[in-house]
Amino acid sequence: MNTEEFRAAVRAWLDEHDLTPGPDHSLDAQVAQLARVRRALYDAGWMRHGWPAEVGGLGGPAVLRALLGEEVATRGLAEPGIYSMVEVLTPTLISYARPELAAEMVPLLLSGREQWCQGFSEPGSGSDLASLTTKAVQQPDGAWVVSGQKVWTSLAQYAARCVLLTRTAPGHDGITAFFVDMDTPGITVRPLRTMHGVDEFAEVFLDDVVVPADRMLGRPGDGWRLAMDLLPHERSTCFWHRIAHLFTRLDRLAAETAVPDDAELGAAYLALHTARCRSHATQRRLAAGERLGPETSVDKVLLATAEQRLFETVRDLLPGALELTDTPWRTEYLYARAATIYGGTAEIQRNIVARRLLDLGRE
Repeated sequence: MNTEEFRAAVRAWLDEHDLTPGPDHSLDAQVAQLARVRRALYDAGWMRHGWPAEVGGLGGPAVLRALLGEEVATRGLAEPGIYSMVEVLTPTLISYARPELAAEMVPLLLSGREQWCQGFSEPGSGSDLASLTTKAVQQPDGAWVVSGQKVWTSLAQYAARCVLLTRTAPGHDGITAFFVDMDTPGITVRPLRTMHGVDEFAEVFLDDVVVPADRMLGRPGDGWRLAMDLLPHERSTCFWHRIAHLFTRLDRLAAETAVPDDAELGAAYLALHTARCRSHATQRRLAAGERLGPETSVDKVLLATAEQRLFETVRDLLPGALELTDTPWRTEYLYARAATIYGGTAEIQRNIVARRLLDLGRE
């Protein structure tokens, strides 16, 4: 079916199947709701569109996944950030895992039976990912022993598996990725409470964790290439879902504003529309089979700018709502303050644009 037929069919199915979340908005409830939504969509076949048959998919273009996620986001069925993690980790497994491993594992994620996480950042290696120090040493039997620490690992306390970057040799070519079971002895997870009051992130400690050789993703030294392939996926379909969610917030703000300020609402709309136009172009490139690269840093800068502009508009048009009342607006505003940090800081993204797209040199 074409995209319009797919969208219409998804909407009709969702109209008939009530997947509305309950009144509990805790992180535990959000993760449980995510599993519920994924399982229902997978069992009905929708979650399998846009993925190859080799991993249990039904084929078709990746844009079908974007359309499905847009419907999930606009209806508020699942928190878009955690729903979209499938768009980051599944392509990574398909591209780098052994085909047998990908075929076994990907359906577990798509169907909501498992949650996965991404172990990249470290206490001393955030935006400077190449400086990571978590070490993997190969043993005589071929297995690897991993020791180190990760931080800002989203939903690690719920995850059954982790795409983990390690250091196996010096330099960029010494970074190696593994697909690690989170119940392996030696792994300790400690959730982190952020200023918006949600334990979304966690520290992960790895103490002599044994990882089988067949859980390596790609070959030794492929970790940097994997990371560079993964980040553009984070900034394509995931961003499309996030933008759809933010437009629902703009609509809600307009409805709640007693005295609408057309200029402020218009500026917020323009920022979101600009991000959506850019994201739409990225979706077209993805659908055409093009390889995404450093140009997705532009998407990241535009989305972060739009998100912060939107919630600054909330602060301006709903006086006291953020400071004096305990509403969802406060939580969302505080979360938006990190939009220029998570997924790559705005400063780093602008440096990438300057150096790699505009060829302006390192300084």
